Amino acid sequence: MRRHAPMAAVVLAAVLAAGCGSGGGTEDGRTEITFWDTNAGPARTPVWQHAIAEFEKANPTIKVNYVGVPIAQAPQKLDTAIAGGGTPDVADISTSGLGTLVAQKALEPVDERIARNPALNGKFNEALLTTVKNVVPDGKMYIYPISTNSGAFWYRKDWFEEAGVEAPKTWSEFFTVVDRFTEPKENRFGFTIRGGSGSIAQMLEVVYGQSGVTEFFDASGKATLNDPRNVTALEKYAGLYKKNTPEGDLQNDYVKMVAQFDTAGSIAIMQHNLGSYQDHKKALGDEKVASFSVPKSDTGPQTVLSNPVGGVAVFSASENKEAAAKLAEFFAAKEMGGYLAEQTGVIPANTDVPASSAAHITEAQRVLNDPATKVVQMPYHLPEFNQITKTWAEPQFQKVLLGQTSAKAFLDEFAAKLTEAQAGYKQRNG
Repeated sequence: MRRHAPMAAVVLAAVLAAGCGSGGGTEDGRTEITFWDTNAGPARTPVWQHAIAEFEKANPTIKVNYVGVPIAQAPQKLDTAIAGGGTPDVADISTSGLGTLVAQKALEPVDERIARNPALNGKFNEALLTTVKNVVPDGKMYIYPISTNSGAFWYRKDWFEEAGVEAPKTWSEFFTVVDRFTEPKENRFGFTIRGGSGSIAQMLEVVYGQSGVTEFFDASGKATLNDPRNVTALEKYAGLYKKNTPEGDLQNDYVKMVAQFDTAGSIAIMQHNLGSYQDHKKALGDEKVASFSVPKSDTGPQTVLSNPVGGVAVFSASENKEAAAKLAEFFAAKEMGGYLAEQTGVIPANTDVPASSAAHITEAQRVLNDPATKVVQMPYHLPEFNQITKTWAEPQFQKVLLGQTSAKAFLDEFAAKLTEAQAGYKQRNG
């Protein structure tokens, strides 16, 4: 999910003013708790504040203090709060950082609370529950799921309509369409590759989507990254660079991709996720932009990567766990869970939420809820995963694009690193 820019210094001042401690009581006798938004920004803060106001209306004996923490600073602030014994009562937590918090014994398991709540029990998408449980060694639920994202390929609907071209449904159709819209002399390209920061998740989505390989690790714990089908898929993907994409894509991050797609008007298809919808809508309008889901493998099932699941967690150090859990359950229930997902442009975790009227959300839900879809669980449980992908894999992937390293050599080494990390994880956790 694209993250919004950090808020101004006033948000940081609010964090310091609010402190890290768990809530107590107010002068009028209300129970007081603190909620941390760990991805605060001008688009998200009003959404959480509205949700809190609705909770306080329904629960007049509880006061909730909102604290906005910019995402870049959230991990450090959480670690500091845990070490100092001054955590919030409730926080917005994603599975991408859940394993670290559970390892520090900072969060309460919520399986039993969910089972006791008829508004939540059996109401969450099973694939999302699997993603949450796979992140931690004991297989328990440590967040109330709110939403998830989904990979999306945004395309110039007006160009496709003018050319009489349908959105591709398979990978062979995808590569044909990309060729169809590549006209370098007119500065038009069928695709834009993310070659810079954040490139690996998108590369893996294309590779596993093409290959149809459905597991990140096999039964023995060996990473499947260098499966021959994945090698072939990466060779095909990397072959788009400079042929069907601008040469500058080597340094592409999200901002640069959006500039090419939304502003420059030189790209037919851009890969990202549902979270970028508002940017595209603002720049191009609904009449010019639409999306299709990760295409189906030509040789296997529809295969998609698991995306981080966003939710809310209750902290073990909270002095008011019942009030904290009540807030978390309010956020995760049908009405507010649907509101939070709609406002942030992603997929609600609660299956009681009515189907969205937005075409891109409807299509993403169709794929995710289809029993034939295979979800490859990304290894968010590995503490080393983010470091390996950021510091090693991103620059090595650029070498693949430049033809300086083969796809096989890159994936062989990548697989070896993750296989080693997986073995260490199993040894530590049984």
